[in-house]
Amino acid sequence: MNIQIQGGRVIDPANQFDQITDLFIRDGKIAAMGSAPTNFKADQIIDARGKVVSPGLIDLCAHLREPGYTRKGNINSETAAAAAGGITTICTPPTTKPIADNTAVVDLIQDRAAEAGNAKVLPMGALTQGLAGEQLSPMYALHKAGCVAFTNTRQPIRSSLILTRCLEYAATHDLLVMFQAQDADLADGGSMHEDTTCTRLGLNGIPETAETTEVARCLLLTEQTGARAHFGQLSCERSVRMVMDARARGLKVTADIAIQNLLLTDENVSGFNPNFHLIPPLRCQLDRAGLRQALLADGFQAICSDHQPHELAAKQAPFAATEPGMTGLETLLSLSLMLVEQELISLPEMLGKLTSGPASVLGLESGNLSEGTAADICIFDPQQSWTLTEDNTRSAGINTPFLNYPLKGVVHYTLLDGQVVFQNNTV
Repeated sequence: MNIQIQGGRVIDPANQFDQITDLFIRDGKIAAMGSAPTNFKADQIIDARGKVVSPGLIDLCAHLREPGYTRKGNINSETAAAAAGGITTICTPPTTKPIADNTAVVDLIQDRAAEAGNAKVLPMGALTQGLAGEQLSPMYALHKAGCVAFTNTRQPIRSSLILTRCLEYAATHDLLVMFQAQDADLADGGSMHEDTTCTRLGLNGIPETAETTEVARCLLLTEQTGARAHFGQLSCERSVRMVMDARARGLKVTADIAIQNLLLTDENVSGFNPNFHLIPPLRCQLDRAGLRQALLADGFQAICSDHQPHELAAKQAPFAATEPGMTGLETLLSLSLMLVEQELISLPEMLGKLTSGPASVLGLESGNLSEGTAADICIFDPQQSWTLTEDNTRSAGINTPFLNYPLKGVVHYTLLDGQVVFQNNTV
């Protein structure tokens, strides 16, 4: 199918392109920009005047809950939410049941994603068998089956020797290891950032050192083994500064941050709203300011949603007894646009953290609008207002503090391999 996207502001951060022009798609790939290619006849014309045309967004961390936790969500519902948010590629952790530490589970996830047809789903494999932190998983076999990276999520690997063996194996086969750094013993029993707000509310806290000590250990072992490593969803300024210093010394390390940690602080917990119960927790204002400065200094290569849908019962308990996490696929773009509205970052720079940045972390060819690449595209109006409600959400979870909150940035079309997988018919 041939598609002409007409008159939009085309922003391609990877190629430093920002211009009002036309985009032409043929056979699922970008055919040309500006002038139509030879013998091109459009089967569909999309009017993008007044809107932004960008590569489809890439989310480095979104829990899809299938297999095993379909009461919280499933691949069809959560990839539909992704498409509605302009996200065309999702990297999903191995926190399924059974855990993605064997090729059968990885095949199932990919098959279900292909059946849904809403977004590309890239599984992460378990770094250790059962995420138990004791024996290496069959990483190379999982890589051949389609895993783009390996992680133990926030499950501890208490033995530094075992972690070293994991990193040595990953380095041998040039596999990417993703850390979600947290010292389980220091964080044990905590439900929010350890500081004055935590004390006032009478809640157990998670100190900054629960993250920074684990980041330091992982960096030292990464340097020793020469592995490629990515630090996901960092929440402390000191953590990202350590990663930046390591990268300046030549280590192959990158980092991302969940959008909520750039916008919110521990003070938001004051009302005991369980949707602010997050791991990693929301940190203090000083940390948020430092994280924002690190974003400007390219300390973070990507912004992610850390999407974690839950059933209602998981959030209907006293704050500390609820399950941590919030949904974020449908709001990732709009919340990131808040950084632009606050004049912290430009629109092309922000889009780079959602497209070319995460693509470079994973070594993907996508995340750009170069001729010949897959036509994964997001068309949105950055100024148009909308509200996420229980009625219009496509995710199975409604556990977000931004429910019924006025947002800007309406996605009008999402294209996957040149096919329209989402069209907003309500605006």
